[in-house]
Amino acid sequence: MKTLRVAITGVGNVGSRIGGALEERAPEFARRFNADVRVVGVSASTEGLIDGSGISGERIAGRTDFVSGLTGQRFFDELEADVLIEAGPSNYVDGAPGLSHLEAALEGSMDVICVSKGALVVAGDDIYRRAAEAERQVRVSGAAASAMPTVDFLTYDLAGAQVTRFEALLTGTTTFVLDTMYRHGWDLDDAVAEAQESGIAEPQPEFDVDGWDTAAKLVVIARAVFNAGIPIESVPRQSVKNVNEEQIDCWKQHDIVPRLVGILELDDSDRVTASVQVKCYPKSHPFSLAEGSMKAVNVSTKRMGDYSLLGGASSLDATAAAAIKDLEHILTCRMSSSVQ
Repeated sequence: MKTLRVAITGVGNVGSRIGGALEERAPEFARRFNADVRVVGVSASTEGLIDGSGISGERIAGRTDFVSGLTGQRFFDELEADVLIEAGPSNYVDGAPGLSHLEAALEGSMDVICVSKGALVVAGDDIYRRAAEAERQVRVSGAAASAMPTVDFLTYDLAGAQVTRFEALLTGTTTFVLDTMYRHGWDLDDAVAEAQESGIAEPQPEFDVDGWDTAAKLVVIARAVFNAGIPIESVPRQSVKNVNEEQIDCWKQHDIVPRLVGILELDDSDRVTASVQVKCYPKSHPFSLAEGSMKAVNVSTKRMGDYSLLGGASSLDATAAAAIKDLEHILTCRMSSSVQ
């Protein structure tokens, strides 16, 4: 049985959940891939732990034997691993510290799984270049839309088609807020407060409400699927803050439902453009059926027609599942390579 050694950086609520999910999934990995998949290193903001014999989900969550200062370059100097899962907060200014984690992992010939988006948005082209030079994989399901399989759907299921348009609800917070404003007649502040009370919105929700989160996910998807580098600052954005009571009343009269959507459009030369818009849809449209923090995707293709996906509500478990799915992809590729 081969051993696949996994490290997790940026360990917090998401990273701890990933560690627990990996432990639960390990027997299945052993059965299907004849692989002993174990966490051998975890690092938080000020402390970390390395144990080649394996680190349980309980140890990750409890942190009782974490070592102070075992972070950053010191962590990577002592680490021996095959895969890095970067799960820290997203920094859209310089990508730190996630960017340096990814760089160190690729330099150490590790495959990388990105859950945080900051490094991908700030330096996506460089990350993919480094991975290609090292002949390593970059997986981004958790950064693209967590449980909604945007990247896999576009990359694998529609591989034989030419995608012309991708339109999606990518941010659970804005779907929840707009749905609450529309259904219950609440103002923006009350709807956001309800989203925070439900654990959907962040304490500082402006990044979601102003469309930046959706724009960031579009940047990640465009680079992963279409090899298109789009600066996030170039993406036109509309904000949920601009939706008012008069608009809501008008939309109700016309029986249409508002949603904040991210759009990627591809022209005949495969040039990709991105935008974030508040759009309205008939009540029969799949986007109108998305409730709470659910996500949705609509894809138009030249050869296979249109497709819609609905689901993937925001949650820690959903994000962890996306990271484990990417790990399974890496295992599949590694097994295929070893067979050859």
